Amino acid sequence: MIDRTNYKLEVQKQLQQPWTIEIHPYSDGGYFARALELPGCMTEGDTKQEVLEMIEDAIAEWLAVAVEVGRPIPSPASARDYSGKIFVRTSSRLHRLVAEEASRHGVSMSQWAAETLAEAVGAATRQR
Repeated sequence: MIDRTNYKLEVQKQLQQPWTIEIHPYSDGGYFARALELPGCMTEGDTKQEVLEMIEDAIAEWLAVAVEVGRPIPSPASARDYSGKIFVRTSSRLHRLVAEEASRHGVSMSQWAAETLAEAVGAATRQR
């Protein structure tokens, strides 16, 4: 049996975390929202304000269920440590094509891959 006092405290603590909320408009009106780190935590609303309020409620419910059943709660993306390293296995043919393309641009394969990935996800290519 779960201690209701600790249960509420844990849910309140988790609600304070910086969860990543993604909101998308529908072409025919209304909005879809989800909490990226919490699988299945999503909702819909007629306005941005409504969907924002609804996703906050959905996050609270998701966390409450997770605490109650003992499901692990992931860390928010902003709290995670990222090393800046991505390891990719590929075919020798693709490896050669990437090496040739990087050479044409006068950069290393790592720099070319970083710039290409940044472009693909819409991120700036500057180093931090």
